[in-house]
Amino acid sequence: MSGLQVGDKAPDFTLPDQSGKPVTLSGVLGERVVVLYFYPKDNTRGCTAEACSFRDSYESFTEAGAEVIGVSSDSVASHEKFSGRHELPFVLLSDPGRTVRKQYGATTMGVVPGRITFVIDKEGVIRHAFSSMTNIGGHIDDALAVVKQLQG
Repeated sequence: MSGLQVGDKAPDFTLPDQSGKPVTLSGVLGERVVVLYFYPKDNTRGCTAEACSFRDSYESFTEAGAEVIGVSSDSVASHEKFSGRHELPFVLLSDPGRTVRKQYGATTMGVVPGRITFVIDKEGVIRHAFSSMTNIGGHIDDALAVVKQLQG
């Protein structure tokens, strides 16, 4: 994985959520730890499994003091449908130009949209980074363990 590493400051950004409302990372930080996960595409098998796993663990994340945010290059309208279809309780952000994805180095071989999860503490420092296209459970389990450690 290239790009940002544990200990780096997470770049701030503003992107529209699934309802078109702008969300700024710094607006969420300070209040909560952020679990920021980048995924390739709405409505694909792996991405749906990942989103539903985050959904199923969402209460555990919020109880531990974290907010989950998903990011892909899909449109706001695509995110709205995807979120509604799978009853996702967290925000999905649209990054059509892949600007934020590139800032975070969330690509495979520098080109293909990767599946990477970051845990960012309240001060905006990356405390965990996990990259795997196939180990969906690792994204959720590892991130939740780190969030609980940060709160402990």
